[in-house]
Amino acid sequence: MKKNFLYSLMLLFLVFGCTAKEEGTQLPYDYSQVEKDNLKDILAKADWKTKVVSDGVIWKYYQFPQIFESRQYINILEIDLTKGLKIEIPYVKAGFLKTSDAAASKDALVAFNGSYFNTTTGGSTVFFKNDGQVVNNTVSGFTAYRENGAVVLDNTGLPRVIGKPASGWQGLTEPVALAAGPLLLLDGKELGQLVVDFNTTRHPRTALGITPEKKMIVVVVDGRSSQSQGLTIPQLSQLMGALGCTQAINLDGGGSSTAWVKGEGVVNFPSDNGKFDHEGERGVATVFTVK
Repeated sequence: MKKNFLYSLMLLFLVFGCTAKEEGTQLPYDYSQVEKDNLKDILAKADWKTKVVSDGVIWKYYQFPQIFESRQYINILEIDLTKGLKIEIPYVKAGFLKTSDAAASKDALVAFNGSYFNTTTGGSTVFFKNDGQVVNNTVSGFTAYRENGAVVLDNTGLPRVIGKPASGWQGLTEPVALAAGPLLLLDGKELGQLVVDFNTTRHPRTALGITPEKKMIVVVVDGRSSQSQGLTIPQLSQLMGALGCTQAINLDGGGSSTAWVKGEGVVNFPSDNGKFDHEGERGVATVFTVK
């Protein structure tokens, strides 16, 4: 009788202990599981929930029970670049700007977080050029592999992903450029990545890519939760390639990763509050808006 009582207490402890960790905690996962299908097949077979936000703008999302040997909640914003939509980068030089606030101020259709910033005082820590004027240069000592590329907008407003010029950022002729990194894909090829914690640890991630069909693909992967564990940089590269991108770049991630849709608000689960809900949005320095 006593043994049964003790066994019951242990069982209750395990059940409630696991339940308490369901939000905002990276739980262990059985990495011995193997994906039977290739990545493109997994994406194609997924039961994506899809909404046409506007002509040329599609939002879709799905919680994968098993992709990259883990559970993942993925939001995708698909923007048709042939539809004449306007892409802008609202920003602050100091302090912080929430993606949702930038979206509202621009009356955007969709929005997502930009690149790296000073988490104490705010403002960009990487090269940023807007309307032909340099707003920020990359701060001294910034890790090079996290600003080895940029999203640029040409004179017609069309985006491209480029590698950092050998002569540095100052020589760019495009009127808008925001440095970020690591670069994921260029000319249809996945790029090699440094073996460092930033790249090899699973985190929430935001990435932007361009397809040959003139579509901009934005991916926001949640992380740091048992509901979505996040991706490494090589995994993010594989995902962007499987989605048809031939050029792609990693933007700021972690608690910054945020996707916003008009009429829906924040649609991913930002991790900054340690919970798997829509309330953990972090203020950033640069935001991409599309309208």
